[in-house]
Amino acid sequence: MAPNHGRLRVTDWTVLALTLFLAWSGVSPNDRIVWVLEVFWVAIAVVMWAVWLRKHPVTTITFTVVVMHAVILIIGGIYTYSKVPVGALVQEWMGRPRNDYDRLGHFAQGFAPALVWREVFIRNAIVVARGWLAVIVVGMCLAFSAMFELFEFAVAVLAGEPGVNFLGAQGDEWDAQWDMFFCFVGATLAVMLFWKVQDRQIARG
Repeated sequence: MAPNHGRLRVTDWTVLALTLFLAWSGVSPNDRIVWVLEVFWVAIAVVMWAVWLRKHPVTTITFTVVVMHAVILIIGGIYTYSKVPVGALVQEWMGRPRNDYDRLGHFAQGFAPALVWREVFIRNAIVVARGWLAVIVVGMCLAFSAMFELFEFAVAVLAGEPGVNFLGAQGDEWDAQWDMFFCFVGATLAVMLFWKVQDRQIARG
């Protein structure tokens, strides 16, 4: 997707809509502290797009999954993950002991960054061997997932009830392990399913 500085592109309008959704989500979230902790990642991405990323080519597949990930994060910020309505509906329908919207979030935590890392590595010729590329991309996603679990742990210890809400364990003693597993699955599937599409789009510029 080549940059076009003369007019707003579809990507720009999409980021604008995402920014408005982000702003609206902060009007009356369920927990203000949890909202900040969840959506500041999106705010950083929006600022990076405005000041730097929009000037560089990005594939449609990568842009799309990143926007979808941002929407997942914002919705989690509005309700807190354990109280997202669609997750509650699935929980009741499947008889699950917990709201699994959090699992979707961690799946996306692997899926979207995997395509981002892969595109960065290819465009900048950081990793040439495609076999190693897949291993390194998935490893980067797992490394971030582990760091994020430590971040959640620190917030839960320091922030009290809001931190526990941010952690979203819902009484599951294996929550951190499941979160990292879903991140691993998301990253692996992204690389396996979309590497050809991404390669073709990168080749087009």
